[in-house]
Amino acid sequence: MANIHPSRSRFIAGNGIVRSVFSSAEGIARGPGAVHLRHYLPIDRQRALIARCRALLDGAVPAYVPIVRGGGKMHVRMLCLGRHWNGQTYQYEPTRSDFDAQPAPPLPDDFRALAREIAVAAGMTLEADLCILNYYDAGGRMGLHQDKDESAASIAAGLPVVSVSLGDTARFLFGGLKRREPVEALPLESGDAFVFGGPARLRYHGVSRILPGTAPPELDMSGRFNLTFRQYDI
Repeated sequence: MANIHPSRSRFIAGNGIVRSVFSSAEGIARGPGAVHLRHYLPIDRQRALIARCRALLDGAVPAYVPIVRGGGKMHVRMLCLGRHWNGQTYQYEPTRSDFDAQPAPPLPDDFRALAREIAVAAGMTLEADLCILNYYDAGGRMGLHQDKDESAASIAAGLPVVSVSLGDTARFLFGGLKRREPVEALPLESGDAFVFGGPARLRYHGVSRILPGTAPPELDMSGRFNLTFRQYDI
């Protein structure tokens, strides 16, 4: 793995090398097609994005706790933008048919721009058409899974998932293409971005725990917001 502290450059991941030109973030290659952009968002951008997340989660179409196949509840509050992910069918749809039948709120243009910016910073491209916004409280977690519910064309093209972390640090698990392959645990701190596409697009990943009290004090928040941007269609 390569650790580089670039200034104003674009990150390009491959063969353990991370090169750059956009922010003062630290880029760490986590294997081919995966880049951890540490401290990508400065505090002012984090603060503004947190305010947006709070307004969205408590908006006219509010976040909820999904119930998945088998009847289990997820350990997050979730709101999907652009398209809704149905926890019963594991498919995307325009309305929340597994909850209240309301239409998924649109994906804001500035969110699309943020996803595009981060993807480019990681040496990839993404024209996001959906975002899953999750809030993790102190007991929040997410089991190991693959993000494989986007269109077959999107998956085949290796279009990346762009993840943004805000608030308390998460213990992020990043595995291989099979569930039983070794899993790396790494901290995702507030302001970090994590991008995985191409050969890494279907790697298993999850969140084993949240570390309470680790959010920067300037943010005045507890828990963690996580935004994951995807492109369903090409």
